[in-house]
Amino acid sequence: MKKVAKWGSLAFLAFYLVSQPHKAANVVHGALGGLTGAATSLSSFVSDLP
Repeated sequence: MKKVAKWGSLAFLAFYLVSQPHKAANVVHGALGGLTGAATSLSSFVSDLP
């Protein structure tokens, strides 16, 4: 069952990427922006530790 879900997810991702590349790019950009914000916050927290 896990294998079917994995391949189904990959097929959906490929279809989404090909059919709507602009929206897919926005999703990736948003995800990377979120990760960047989280990394910046973590770095700031660690820097402020005594």
